Amino acid sequence: MVDKLYATTSFRKSLGLFILICTGFAFLQTTQAQQQNSRIQGRILNESGQAIPFANVILKGRNKGVLTDEEGFFSIDGLSSGDYLLVVSHLGFAIREIQVKLSARQTLKIPDIKLRENGSDLQEFTITDSKVNPMANKRTDYVARMPLDNLENPQVYNVVTKELIQEQVITNVGESLRNAPGVVPVTYPSGGFGTTFRGFNIGINARNGMETTTGRSSVDIANVERIEVLKGPSGTLFGGNVSSFGGVVNLVTKKPEETKKTEVSYTAGSYNLHRITADINTPLNKDNTVLFRLNAAVHKEKSFLDYGFYDAYLISPSLLYKASERLTFTLDAELLNVNSTRNLYSRYAPQSAITSPEDLRLDYRKSLFHHDADAETSSTKIFAEAKYRLTDNWTSTTLISFVGEDVDHSYQYYATWLSPTVTVRNSGNWNSIYNNYTNIQENINGEFATGNIRHKVLIGAGYRLFQSRSESGSTNNIDTVDVTKDFLPLRRQAIDPLLVSGHWPGWNTVNTHTLSGYATDVIAWTDRLSTMLSLRVDYFDRKEQGGAEGFQQTALSPKLGVVYQVVKDQVSVFGNYMNGFQNQAPRMQPDGSQLVLDPVYAVQSEGGIKAEVFDKRLSATFSYYHISIDNAIRTNTDGFALQDGEQVSKGFDIELIANPIPGLNVIAGYAYNDNRIVKTSDEAIEGNKATDAPENMVNFWASYTLQHILKGLGVGFGGNHVGKSYMFSDNIFTIPAYTVLNASAFYDQPNWRASVKLNNLTNEKYWTIWGVPQAPTNFAANLTLRF
Repeated sequence: MVDKLYATTSFRKSLGLFILICTGFAFLQTTQAQQQNSRIQGRILNESGQAIPFANVILKGRNKGVLTDEEGFFSIDGLSSGDYLLVVSHLGFAIREIQVKLSARQTLKIPDIKLRENGSDLQEFTITDSKVNPMANKRTDYVARMPLDNLENPQVYNVVTKELIQEQVITNVGESLRNAPGVVPVTYPSGGFGTTFRGFNIGINARNGMETTTGRSSVDIANVERIEVLKGPSGTLFGGNVSSFGGVVNLVTKKPEETKKTEVSYTAGSYNLHRITADINTPLNKDNTVLFRLNAAVHKEKSFLDYGFYDAYLISPSLLYKASERLTFTLDAELLNVNSTRNLYSRYAPQSAITSPEDLRLDYRKSLFHHDADAETSSTKIFAEAKYRLTDNWTSTTLISFVGEDVDHSYQYYATWLSPTVTVRNSGNWNSIYNNYTNIQENINGEFATGNIRHKVLIGAGYRLFQSRSESGSTNNIDTVDVTKDFLPLRRQAIDPLLVSGHWPGWNTVNTHTLSGYATDVIAWTDRLSTMLSLRVDYFDRKEQGGAEGFQQTALSPKLGVVYQVVKDQVSVFGNYMNGFQNQAPRMQPDGSQLVLDPVYAVQSEGGIKAEVFDKRLSATFSYYHISIDNAIRTNTDGFALQDGEQVSKGFDIELIANPIPGLNVIAGYAYNDNRIVKTSDEAIEGNKATDAPENMVNFWASYTLQHILKGLGVGFGGNHVGKSYMFSDNIFTIPAYTVLNASAFYDQPNWRASVKLNNLTNEKYWTIWGVPQAPTNFAANLTLRF
């Protein structure tokens, strides 16, 4: 299959054209007399020597600037020789202006810049700081695994910040992700969490760039700094185990800081919602070389159904140790325990004549199962990082992670509908299950120049061990009920005697090993034109499991990207192209068995435009993508996965983030996706839409905060629209389109915040893409204290 990769005509043509363009520009660059390849680097501190994150560092009169990172560091690249005036500002600090002089090809390192606190200048700084919308901050080292600005990156990505999550009074990751264009959340019958975008399903499989999982466990957002949604080809850097052909969801967690602070929050709301979170950050020594942060949460909530609940607690400690000026260690963990009920997964008999969940006569708020048939799961996540600065331009990062999911027991609910009024209730109990993921990575990042051409380089290698064991499971049809007549919800004591225990194929110990090597070179041919060349090699070794033969696969995944800044530092056009394989985990089938899948082959291409204009008050992205898949996976009308066809997913994404006047923030997105089955063994479904792939998706949120009188008082309004989708590949059973509107009000002060939000204002009845009913109108109120 590797040979097939290079035999692709489109790949050969694209590669040849790419090499020709690069060679031409390399020749042009060697004839240029000057090149904008100098830079200014430094760090911003307060008077106590503590880092000031997200400070504005601007070159006055040059329309160029950056934000400091979480440790106060900044770097302004792509400068020509000359004199500059550096303007540094942050809310609550006095502005500093520093004259600097640059020579050609110079990296000027400025001594630490200390800002003086100045309360009298607070209003002035509010105006200055408002130029950088915190909800539009796309600064990240994870998307490209290197420092790369949004306009320099040939890939589309969206960021959901903690400020937006707080403003919307959100308590779960699913609602958070609705703020990313085209992303639709879904909860699995097994209790895990996933998303669908660009026509493909993917869990939250990355945490700070390393593998994590939510297949059987949930995820809490108490320690989330922001959520990054990488669109399109991401397997080159993250690997097929972490990404889908739609992209990657990466959680970025809160890191220890040099400032001592504590934040405690309480949220209450409909359906007996009670949630307490704590965020405690403190240095552990006077030199601020040992920093500690603890995030914790307790969450209790009933279902809007007559039976059902979700109880969870999270403990997430994090420690940062600056062993020297060059070496820093970070260690963090996440312990999450969940006791809850599962969502009902419905199947539909061919003779039922049911074509939509709207046809069912079951009361919208009624449950078929009692909540004493529950589930208990836990997840343990441990991450360690050692970052060593080899030289001024080269850094070594070593990462080790362990992620474990454990299922004590899990009662899962199923209903086979014989008609809109009659259903067969089925339940299963899966227990003694664990999934363990161990990853080791070594990444070398560096920058260098060849003549007048600058390079940003990543060279990395990784090892992954996946271990899974399932001791036993049991399932059976329990009874048949008419939902229009009185019936009792099924309780555990009625279910247990009828369950049939057993082992299914693939339900023993599973071990898979993956060895990976990858490299990226971002080449700045000019101050406007850059290219990205990436290559990843994976060796995948799956041992014999469940009677299926073992499998070894070497997968080669190249990625080519081009960016040209039409307007320097404001508007760029981009394109990328990728061929690759994606190794597939065994798929759980409705009867409890597992389908062992072969790797999937795909070709992906994408192009578009990005803009950050009006001092970054307006950020916009438009992209068009085309994804073709060989050996595609589909779901038949019985809910079983099959791997027997070809598939094409194409469409476009639009994102708009605006801060037109101080206090007003607007976030909007639209995504169109056309995902179809092109060829399959079942000719009757050729040309049909793929399952779980809505065609139209809209997200919108606008908020305004008063800037003078009653400063901090604000309101917000927005919502989501998700178009219809099909649950099965015959395109008969339809999940209806829906539009949900929400509104909030808040009062934010330096040491406290109060807010309230109303969800589903119109009391819309709607279902997830897997046919699970969602909550009617509800509210949540929050009080946050900071000290």
